[in-house]
Amino acid sequence: MARPSKLMSMSVESLMKLRDDIGSVLSHRAVQLQSQLAALDDGGWVTSGRKAAGRPRSKLKGRKVAPKYRNPANRSETWAGRGAVPRWMAAQIKAGKKREDFAIGERMAKFKKSSRKKTRGKRKASTSSRKTPPKSPPVSAEAGS
Repeated sequence: MARPSKLMSMSVESLMKLRDDIGSVLSHRAVQLQSQLAALDDGGWVTSGRKAAGRPRSKLKGRKVAPKYRNPANRSETWAGRGAVPRWMAAQIKAGKKREDFAIGERMAKFKKSSRKKTRGKRKASTSSRKTPPKSPPVSAEAGS
């Protein structure tokens, strides 16, 4: 860095050039700092100008989801099925109810249908009745000549 005594002895043109050089260095450094801050906002950290490898942020994080369960005693209490089980549901489950009992609308019928045992006997029978065509023997190159 130039000392004040050297600055006094410098010409106006060299002082102007020095000022321009300092401005360009400062603006370059500001751009670097802004890119590092932008990377930090994305959920990562920056080392030497590059974003460090880490776990990518979920696209669904922070989004609102439609409720899947409702408290029959207090219709305003709902739960989307994410996070910790609400106290009202935990108490009812402990008392012997099932989570499906609190399902909202169509989901309730869907849960009850899926809770029945599915038999796979018909499915296995239909796949075993399919016949595959027999494999043809390989053709050798000598037989054709």
